Amino acid sequence: MRFLAREAGVRQFLDIGTGIPSADNTHEAAQSVAPESRVVYVDNDPMVLVHARALLTSDPSGATAYLDADLRDPEKILADPQLHATLDLSQPVALVLIAVTHFLTDDDRPHERVARLLDALPSGSWLALTHFTTDHIPVEIVRRMEAEFASGRMKQDAVSRDRAEFARFFTGLEVAEPGIVPVTEWRPQVPPEQRPPLADASIYGAVARKP
Repeated sequence: MRFLAREAGVRQFLDIGTGIPSADNTHEAAQSVAPESRVVYVDNDPMVLVHARALLTSDPSGATAYLDADLRDPEKILADPQLHATLDLSQPVALVLIAVTHFLTDDDRPHERVARLLDALPSGSWLALTHFTTDHIPVEIVRRMEAEFASGRMKQDAVSRDRAEFARFFTGLEVAEPGIVPVTEWRPQVPPEQRPPLADASIYGAVARKP
């Protein structure tokens, strides 16, 4: 978020799949750089929205809003009056999808949903997206996990996608350096010895601009 606010100059953010508020939320990170930043949070969990409305207060120079909607229904998000009251979709917007698209199955058409949202945003907008992967987990562990899922002994909440599948979310976009990498390698602020192993993180990340 600080990269988007500071280096990319973004002042509007659409954060879908917000989750329970914690430290350094999207508006806090963005407004620490640009207090006038405006953020719309979207989630389909009533408890998340209750906590968000109670805890996520904006800097007076900016604004926040909270929508009850689902990534699977981009049309509902794009038609919501609160979205248009908070963000100006004629100006660049950062679409923020952190650890949410892996909860959509292939039947949910996640690439199509993300593309529809990006289509509604103007040139100069950005996509920030992270996604679970098993690319860096040893094969024997992956097979053991798959057997557990198949037997019903473990519930499979997240869908793993490989690098090529992850890269499809960024088709037609200009991916910022360092490109599509594990999140621990995306502009790290700690030395290598302090970062978790790739198998522990198991998440790809990238940030890209819409030309």
